[in-house]
Amino acid sequence: MREITTLFLKIAVIIIGLPVLALCLFFVPHVANFAGKSYPTIAPIRYLVFIVMYGAAVPFYYALYQTFHLLRSIDRNTAFSDISVKALKNIKICAIAISGLYVLGMPLFRLIARKLDPPVGFMGLAIIFASLVIAVFAAILQRLLQEAIHIKSENELTV
Repeated sequence: MREITTLFLKIAVIIIGLPVLALCLFFVPHVANFAGKSYPTIAPIRYLVFIVMYGAAVPFYYALYQTFHLLRSIDRNTAFSDISVKALKNIKICAIAISGLYVLGMPLFRLIARKLDPPVGFMGLAIIFASLVIAVFAAILQRLLQEAIHIKSENELTV
């Protein structure tokens, strides 16, 4: 049963990565070109859009890789190990990095949202909030897993 569940989660991780890849390939260049045409006096605005959005995609995909790695360790019955704790720590760091990049890019998105529709600016806030929720969740799971490993090692010593 566990293999079926982790297989489902692995497929879900792949499916989560596909729309972000499509956004990176098709949406980001259009946003960057729109920003460049809307504000021709601000020369590096196109490159700032690329830096923020592609820069956030890198930790996103690394976090997906770490999630896949964590699911593999669950399949191998090594979920209560330091490798899993490290994977959760990396996921937390990636989520914080994504939030940080979007926090730094918010003035840029507000500038672009002036030319478009103001709710577009709130998309950045949604990404920041979602990344922070994931970071807190990963931190809680990391701490719980560390405590479970500690209790497990104590029980092995007493037997």
